[in-house]
This record gives sequence, C-alpha cells and structure tokens, in this order.
Amino acid sequence: MNDRMPGWRRVRRGKGFSYVAQDGKPVRDAQALARIRKLAIPPAYVDVWICPDPQGHLQATGRDARGRKQYRYHPQWQEQRKQVKFDRMRAFGRHLPAIRRAVARDLKPGRPQLDTVVAAIVWLLDCTALRIGNDEYSESNGSYGLTTLRNRHAQVHAGELTLSFKGKSGVLQQARVSDRAVARIVKRCQELPGQRLFQFIDDEGEVHHVRSEHVNDYIRRICGKAAAHGADAGDTSDGPDFSAKDFRTWHASVYALELALELALTAGKAASQEGAGTSAAALNALVTQVARRLGNTCAVCRKFYIHPQVLALCEQPGQDIPTAPDRRPRGLSAKECLFLGLLQPRSGRRASRQPPP
Repeated sequence: MNDRMPGWRRVRRGKGFSYVAQDGKPVRDAQALARIRKLAIPPAYVDVWICPDPQGHLQATGRDARGRKQYRYHPQWQEQRKQVKFDRMRAFGRHLPAIRRAVARDLKPGRPQLDTVVAAIVWLLDCTALRIGNDEYSESNGSYGLTTLRNRHAQVHAGELTLSFKGKSGVLQQARVSDRAVARIVKRCQELPGQRLFQFIDDEGEVHHVRSEHVNDYIRRICGKAAAHGADAGDTSDGPDFSAKDFRTWHASVYALELALELALTAGKAASQEGAGTSAAALNALVTQVARRLGNTCAVCRKFYIHPQVLALCEQPGQDIPTAPDRRPRGLSAKECLFLGLLQPRSGRRASRQPPP
C-alpha cells in the first residue's frame, strides 16, 4: 500500500474540507469520515492522500508547509512493527560480531567497489547510529541519510571524517570519526564524478550510487552465512533478515542501558527493599539524552528506539541488574554484552543486585 495507488483526496470546502473518492464522488460514509477525523491530518497539509481501506498499513500522506511528505500509519501496524523490531534485538546482537568481522575484511584499499563502499557505510552505521537514508526522503523532503549524502556533506582530513547534513525533520546531524581506512574510501568516493558521496565502480567501469538496498543486502548476506555456519545456533528466530535500521535501535538501547547504570537509576532501586522506582524526571532526562544522540524527539525515541526491557529496568522496582551472558560473544563491547544479557530469557539469565563497576 502506498500513495501512488488510487485513494481519496481532500478538497477545501469553505472553512473545512470534503473528501473525494477514486470515482470522483464525495465520501459520505459516517464511519469513513470518522476514521479520517481520527487521523488528525493538519489543515495546512496539501496533496493529501487517504487510504480507502481502513485496515491499510499506510492510512494517509500529505505535504506540510515546508513541502516535506508526512505519513499517517495504522496504529496496529505500527505496534506490530515496533514489537518485531524489539524482538529481533537479541538475534541481532548475536550476529553483530560477524557483521563487524566482515566489515573489517572488506575495508580494503583499491578502487571503490560495491562491497568496499558498503562496508564503509555499515561501519558508519555501527559507529554513529545515523539513519541509512532513502532517495524518496532526499528528493521530496530535502533530508539526507548515509546513502543519500552529497560530497559537500563530508570533510576528510588526515584520517578523520566529518559529516554534517540535514537529517529527517530538518534536524542537523553531525558526526566525527577517526578511521584511516574509512576516511580513505570516502575520499576516493569524492573523486568520482557526480554529487553523490557514496558511489562505486562496477566490473565494466561504470559509476553507480549506493542505495539502501545494497546495504541491506550486504547485511543479510553476512548474517545468512553466519547462521549457516552455526554462529547463532541457540537462537531460532528469523535472525538473518536484518537491515540497516537495526543498528539504530541496538545502539539507542545500549546507550540507554549505559546511562541507566551510570546515573545509578537502577542502583538506588536495588538498594531499596520497597523499591520506589526511578523518578519520572530522571527517566525523562535519560530519554532526552538518547533522543539528542539520535536526532529524534523524546516521544519517538522512547516509543520506537529504546528497548522496553531497558525502560522496565528503570521503571519497575525489583528488577535484576543485567549481567553479561555466560558465553560472552567476542566482538561486542562490555555494555553491549550487558544489554544482550538483559535480553536473555529469565531461565538462562544470571542476576546481580548491584550494578557493574
């Protein structure tokens, strides 16, 4: 379902609006009109498209005053999508070391071939948690992600890469990283013709820009090979179907857990027999810091990026402090191992009543 399919249009009528179906007739059904009102499409939006199907996952689109396309999704679809994203974090953490090994292998010198450039993008995803980007957002909203960056958005100097660009919702995104291999690849990409930053040369010598599909295919190919070789034999979930977006959820949740432990939110709770729980102000401060790092609003960050078990650790008294899994995966940081331990089923989790040092 997308807004290129036949749908209903919104038409200004006096101080209000009327709605026109695909056949040109006005929409008069009371339930349909109630559904449209519930979508709360702002009056300032133009080019409004409304899904005729009340169960469609995409319910409406429109353009705001700045010309950016905005979306209204079915709440049940949003909830299901969010839950699937969180449920796969344990499997993603198990596969992450294999992804990092493949990236390190593919960051090789030479001409910018597809796997080399994609490896640099995945390295940046993992290091910065920036959005992957897509052409539709870039063209319609003038906002960028890693795969849609232009040469002007990157500065390379002495092995250091600086990125500065307008991200989703017009939020300025900035990142500075130090890695000679990645900086060298970006510099070679900038030398190719065209304005797009991340481009590659195919076997025929033709230049193409990297799309988000290239990055997702690379990630799935690595995870598929790892699963085939038993890298995650203890996890029966559909792990290999990961995408670039999983990095953002993973790092938001790991950072939130790190903040919870650093701020002693859980330590104070563990020391109390009654367990009053974390204060709302402290928890809001935690979410604010994670949102600032991601460039999201606090509401979006809390609802879609911080794992519910991290929030529960802060909100609910009596929660055990997470400890790393008995078999600590190589290639994960200490904080990532703690997050992976938090996601283990309770029957296989070692508990601690004190936060780690």
